[in-house]
Amino acid sequence: MKKLLIFLILVFAFLAGGYFFISKKLGVNPRVAISLLNPPQTAPIKLGPQGDKLPFPLTVKEGYHIGVFANLEGSLPRVLAFDPGGTLLASIPGRGRIIVLPDRDKNGIADEVKTLLSGLNRPHGIAFFEDKIYVAETDKVVRYDYDQKNFLTGTREVLFSLPGGGRHFTRTIKVIDGKLYTSVGSSCDTCRENDEKLAAMLVSDIDGKNLRVYAKGLRNTVFFTEGPDGKIWGTDMGRDFLGDNLPPDDINIIEEGKNYGWPYCYGDKVRDLKFEGKENLDYCSRTTPPIYAIPAHNAPLGLTFMGGSLLVSLHGSWNSSVPVGYKVVTLDVNGRKVMNMQDFVTGFIKGTEVKGRPVDLVIDGEGKLFISDDKAGLVYVVTKI
Repeated sequence: MKKLLIFLILVFAFLAGGYFFISKKLGVNPRVAISLLNPPQTAPIKLGPQGDKLPFPLTVKEGYHIGVFANLEGSLPRVLAFDPGGTLLASIPGRGRIIVLPDRDKNGIADEVKTLLSGLNRPHGIAFFEDKIYVAETDKVVRYDYDQKNFLTGTREVLFSLPGGGRHFTRTIKVIDGKLYTSVGSSCDTCRENDEKLAAMLVSDIDGKNLRVYAKGLRNTVFFTEGPDGKIWGTDMGRDFLGDNLPPDDINIIEEGKNYGWPYCYGDKVRDLKFEGKENLDYCSRTTPPIYAIPAHNAPLGLTFMGGSLLVSLHGSWNSSVPVGYKVVTLDVNGRKVMNMQDFVTGFIKGTEVKGRPVDLVIDGEGKLFISDDKAGLVYVVTKI
């Protein structure tokens, strides 16, 4: 018995040392190494390009591959989020659903499209905290108990109500440092809002209590994320009807108590004289300008950090005489300085024919980038070659 115990201890020490050597010295994921030495009985995991064939050509930056992760056949995905187990979920506002897209064999193609929640009021934002899923509908934020193994929800709890509808009906949520952040767009193109929760970012405790305005003057910050600096970075869309070249769209670092200018200002503290042009002429001096200006009508949405770069999806114009946007771009980031916008994924528009419109961008634990498209009804996966 004593010899057996010594033998087992030696085996354990050998395996532990091997695990450390593979992980730390060779820089290889031990699970991947084990799967190569002892392949699973199901289809092998692809370590190179993933995803299904594209329905129309897209061009991705050299060194990367793009394929279709899920074809939702008419459902138009918006927000993407990973549950605690790493499974991708998407919101479908037009059909009132939250769907689950498991990829059990890790081939970069969703095994199925499973409806998690239905009958919702234009759901958009999705977030997770501990064993709960949080969903932002257009008029409220709700949380449910979440079973990540069986993709089921339990007890439903409305955390707080929101002013619903309006021109910008989407509501997006993130959990950052144990707080729940909610972005709410404006009800109009340019107007004075009667409710302070509109055109603002809100913050509350994780249970929805102590809801308050975190920052204001944000016309339509549909997407935001936590940056490597711990700050909240968000995109914002400028107003319409000032021509093809004005106003610029924004990338902001959103900080508590700041005013980002809408509806009186755009760009770098420029007073919008077409809105109440004889009043509050010094208003912009008290506002916070964006850290980067994107050309007008590109409609920036999803953003995520990848290495030293910031990826941003440009949803594309609807009222520009020449279509602009319709691509995913990268920007170099150095502290609070953003520069050098370059194409990352293009091909969503051919001439004047719009094939797709990129929305959200999320990266999983293996470094794969997922992009939702609410024109083509697809979710793409981008992998490094």
